[in-house]
Parts: sequence; C-alpha cells; structure tokens
Amino acid sequence: MTFDTSAIEAATKPLARFVRGAEKHFRILGALIMREMATRFGRQGFGFLWLIGEPLIFCYGVIALWSITKPPYEHGVRVAPFVMTGYMCLIVVRHMISQLTSGIQANKGMLYHRQIQPTHILLARVILEMGGNTIALAVVYISLIIVGQVTLPHDYILLYSGWLLFALNGIGIALILAGLMMFFEIFERLNQLIGYLMIPLSGAFFMVAWLPEAVRPIYLMVPMVHGVEMLRAGVFGDAVKTYYNWFYPMAMGSGMTIIGLLMISAARDRVDAE
Repeated sequence: MTFDTSAIEAATKPLARFVRGAEKHFRILGALIMREMATRFGRQGFGFLWLIGEPLIFCYGVIALWSITKPPYEHGVRVAPFVMTGYMCLIVVRHMISQLTSGIQANKGMLYHRQIQPTHILLARVILEMGGNTIALAVVYISLIIVGQVTLPHDYILLYSGWLLFALNGIGIALILAGLMMFFEIFERLNQLIGYLMIPLSGAFFMVAWLPEAVRPIYLMVPMVHGVEMLRAGVFGDAVKTYYNWFYPMAMGSGMTIIGLLMISAARDRVDAE
C-alpha cells in the first residue's frame, strides 16, 4: 500500500515558509541586539550591565531622596515601594521615547541592507529596554523585600499585567513620536519636552485615589495611569485603593503602536532619500 505524500507536502509548505521567515527575522533581531549592545556599551568588560545599572542608580537615588525628605508613609503607603512602582514605570516610558525616536536616525545606514526593516531596528531596542528595566525592577523589588520595606506581591498577574500595559503605551507613544520626527523636524526639539510631560501624566508620583473625585475620570483618560494603578494593586493589594481598567490601556496602547508603525512605514522613503 502506497501513500500519496504530495498532499501532505502541499499542506505543510505554508508552515515551512512561516518557520523559515520567522527564523530569518529572529536572526536579524539577534544580530541587531548584539550590535546595539556593542555600540552602546562597548565590546569589552561588563559595560552592558549599565543597561540595568542606570535605572537602578536613578531609582535608588530617588528612593533615598524621598526617604530623607518625606515621612516613612505617604497616605498609608511606604515611601520606598511607592517610589519603586512609580519611578520604574517613568524610567521605562522615558527610555522608550529616547531610544525609539533616535533609533531610525542612528541606524540609518543599516536600512541599505534589503532584509533589515525599520521595525527590526525598533523592536531590537524595545527588547533591550524592556529586558534591562524589567531586571532592574526585579532587583529593586528584591532588595526592598530584604530590608523589610515591602512584602511579596499580593497579585502577580496584576503586577505583570500593569508593567506590560504601561510599557505597551510607552512604546505606542514613542513610535508615534518617531513617526512624527520623520515627517517634521521640529519634533526632534520637542522630544525632551514631551519626555518631561510624562512625569505628571504617567501617575508615577501620586495615586488616582488621592485626587478629587471629580478629577479622577478625567485623569483616567490617560492610558498609562491604568498600568501604574494595576502595578500598585499587584504590589500592595487591598492596602490601597486603586482605579484601573485593563481593556482601555490595552486598546489604546495597541492602537498607538499600530498608528506609529504605519507612520514610520509611510515615512520610509524620507529616510532613503536622505
């Protein structure tokens, strides 16, 4: 008895093409990540540890400053873990804006390689920043547990979800800004200003529950705020009152990411013409 293998081969061809395509993209991403690390942190020693060390130093510095200038508890919440949950989120969005808006311009020469697309360059930087800042958050959290400033998370799912949703919105904002910079040079000068505007808009240094009741719905229109509130709900549990809606930041972050990618794709010819 013989089997006709042609039907099986025809059915598996799309899957094989997908696997080959995925392998190609992973190789490109891996090479770009290694190049990015070598360019930013050097090829020798442990310079790449600065990817983790920079957010650690800033976060510990702000925790120390707040611990000296403020009472041990702020609205019933310990100062150190409160700063950790807010400032690490703020670092993520500011780093995303800084790295993604400069990513295309800094790697413009790489686009002459036909296989490399702007999305490869941007995704490599997203992976680096998310990896470094996530490890930094874990290190800060563990160190605060050791010194008795915070307990283990009350809800790991809320903690991870809030962190990822906040980062998703930061990526979306950064991609839109990167697209705008490719169309309008003036946004290169506004980049730092927009980064500073993220401080009051992110919800990093206060909670929605501390705001007047009439102001809360307005402030919750900022999608990043939901991510910070979810993160704090995961850390503090019922000890704090939090306000969040997981669907809103997910929809907004996904929408901004898609819009930003479409803008960058539309501006590709401008980069090639330079």
